[in-house]
Amino acid sequence: MIAHFDCFSGISGDMSLGAFIDSGVPVKWLEETLKKNLLTDFDLSATAASKMGITSIKVDVIVKTHTERDYENICQLIDRSHLSGPVKALSLKIFEKLALAESKIHGCPKDHVHFHEVGGVDAIVDIVGTALCVDYLGLEKITASKLPMGNGFVTCSHGKLPVPAPATIEILKNLPVYGTDIPFELVTPTGAAIIATLADTFGKMPEMLVSRIGYGSGSRDLETIPNLLRIFLGQPISQSDTVTVIETSIDDMNPEVFGFLMERLFEDGALDVYLIPVFMKKNRPGTMLQVLCRSSKRENLIRRILTETTSLGVRYFDVERRVLEREVVTLETDYGSVSAKKVIAPDGRCRIVPEYEVCKVIAREKNIPIRTVYDKIRQHAENLTK
Repeated sequence: MIAHFDCFSGISGDMSLGAFIDSGVPVKWLEETLKKNLLTDFDLSATAASKMGITSIKVDVIVKTHTERDYENICQLIDRSHLSGPVKALSLKIFEKLALAESKIHGCPKDHVHFHEVGGVDAIVDIVGTALCVDYLGLEKITASKLPMGNGFVTCSHGKLPVPAPATIEILKNLPVYGTDIPFELVTPTGAAIIATLADTFGKMPEMLVSRIGYGSGSRDLETIPNLLRIFLGQPISQSDTVTVIETSIDDMNPEVFGFLMERLFEDGALDVYLIPVFMKKNRPGTMLQVLCRSSKRENLIRRILTETTSLGVRYFDVERRVLEREVVTLETDYGSVSAKKVIAPDGRCRIVPEYEVCKVIAREKNIPIRTVYDKIRQHAENLTK
């Protein structure tokens, strides 16, 4: 299952929950799961609403006691809960984006950021609730449209701030946005953190067979467009997507640096890294560095290249690619349970490929050739696919 967020009227935490509930997530289950694991001092209301004739779900978090928590308290609350590992990890990742932005804007340590700006309990329910919805629906990939920015001012505990709010635009750095004439806040800091964390790519809707559509209502009635977030859910028609290629040619650097650089680029989110021998001007031998990445990782990777190498500049461009369907599987082998990659060809045939890092660990522990490990795991895999 994949999802595309159509943010034509922006995004907020409650709009995200509303669209997910309209897509089939049971509101009673969502409320009970949150209360059982995190908080009890709230109620979750999901009611039908109409925006310019389109039926949607309006979510309200009814807070019973207003308790301010800082980022450190919230992380502890999530860590100590009995939520699943993926839900915890996604929730913490969203909160970290929000905390880093608020920390930079307000000039305070990240751990001491207070979440009164984004509602405290509201933010916890919106963010952890969204993570629960993603897990409930089994979403494997999420994309989003470009994000519209309103204008004017928004009132908060610090006074009046310009729209988009400083924390919002800090979170959305290096992501595609566009201006509008709508005199209201369209993307909230919580909404920005949610979509910046969830979406792999931003732009046009991917090829998909749409099975469900959910509408989450905002709190305003806008004059020109319906104040809604729309989520499309379905299956991909083909395993194709758009990625970014970053490249540069280098002829004046110690070649030992490339090994370290490759490790750091993968840590920064590169999908793949290539080192290609080339001849440059005056027939100087050099190395072309090519990096494959998601568009959201582009700026961090460019910064890494320009910091770690002697390059004076890079080129980058988007490319379309098509990949085979794949999934991670667990195999029971003579070495115990090991993870491998199951790859499905266009004709439906399957093959299982051992993961290099797994084989490397086993080879070291058993003090045997890594080729032996590969052969043993492949043998188990072949028995499964016969």
